Amino acid sequence: MSIPVESVLSTAGTGPFQRRLLGIFGLVWAADAMQVLAVGFTAASIAATFGLSVPQALQTGTLFFLGMLIGAALFGRLADRYGRRRVLLITVACDAVFGLLSVFAPSFAALLALRFLTGIAVGGTLPVDYAMMAEFLPPRNRGRWLVMLEGFWAVGTIAVALAAWAASIAGIADAWRWIFAATALPALVGIWLRFWVPESPLYLLKEGRAEDAKRVLNQMLRANGKAELPSDSAITLPPAATSSGLLAPDLRRRTLLILGIWFLVSVSYYGVFTWMPAKLAGEGFGFVRGYGFLVIVALAQLPGYALAAYGVETWGRRPTLIGFLLLSAAGCALFVGAGSSTMIGASILLMSFALLGTWGALYAFTPELYPTELRGTGMGVAGAMARLGGLLAPSAVALVIAQSFATAIALFAALLLVAAIAAFLIDAETRQAVLA
Repeated sequence: MSIPVESVLSTAGTGPFQRRLLGIFGLVWAADAMQVLAVGFTAASIAATFGLSVPQALQTGTLFFLGMLIGAALFGRLADRYGRRRVLLITVACDAVFGLLSVFAPSFAALLALRFLTGIAVGGTLPVDYAMMAEFLPPRNRGRWLVMLEGFWAVGTIAVALAAWAASIAGIADAWRWIFAATALPALVGIWLRFWVPESPLYLLKEGRAEDAKRVLNQMLRANGKAELPSDSAITLPPAATSSGLLAPDLRRRTLLILGIWFLVSVSYYGVFTWMPAKLAGEGFGFVRGYGFLVIVALAQLPGYALAAYGVETWGRRPTLIGFLLLSAAGCALFVGAGSSTMIGASILLMSFALLGTWGALYAFTPELYPTELRGTGMGVAGAMARLGGLLAPSAVALVIAQSFATAIALFAALLLVAAIAAFLIDAETRQAVLA
């Protein structure tokens, strides 16, 4: 008796098994958010410790994002070739180890090297997490759960903002060391939790390991209180069009468009949130200043994720992505035209709300655009494009910001509008689609 794997996933539904996965992946996802956003929160302290300017200290961000670019492209391919589980264990261990070693960096050169290595690990963790989580979820509510995983990014954002605020209030010397210690702690815990995560059944089936896939599926069914598969059953994958790569004729259009969106959103997001902490903690804009307001900005991300989780299942992946891109552009435009502190504060909160909703929709949409044998690679290359955007944000964007911060925000508004047009041109909607 042949049973399609998507039928088994639908029967299992979402229960304790998926909640446990969400908690494990989410913990490290929050840790990765802390590692990424620590770039903006530690720059002033690093500059003070090593006698540098803030733009020079932001080289830690440049090296970190370079590492993420390499890690995303490399480990995404390795996950498709050698398995999701192995890659996850390696990357999260390196994330914790190099992140913790950053705390003890004796020189700026050593810190740059350690942030580069941490970036490679974080870059490898992010795309593989999403590909694997998607492969354990039924089509009916896959998008909502993927956005929920992305929502842990907001948890990490709030945590790193609180850590920076606490270090500022306490007047701690070398506050960046304490912030990096806080970012490494969740990843250290995550190493042990990752051993519980089984290999993806879709990957196992693609590798011809049908009995192993059946064992994992039975584990999921038992955890969710459902009957196990009949002993004489055979699990099958749906037929998929043969694609020789991400740029094969059947995938080329969506690949180029989705990669362009990842790049444009990344430049805008990291352009805003790499520079905004230093801007608000320093000069600020009236009452819109200090780490306390930054915590409020981080909290604004949570309803953005909630609306994205609702939208991807109700309106679809592509319409939700387009809507949040347009809303993000509107937030940037509002900042440029703001004439008071109240309007500036409102525009920053809108940017935070909309940009994180954009990421939620983008992460739900992208893994569903590719077949199983290319899903890790597709997410890895998308992650690499995001890191390329992040790489430019602390350095190249600094040239625009040096002229005018408002001009830089206007540039981001234009880039987000272009991204919305690209999303409109994608020839697919994957709501409730079967993963092949």
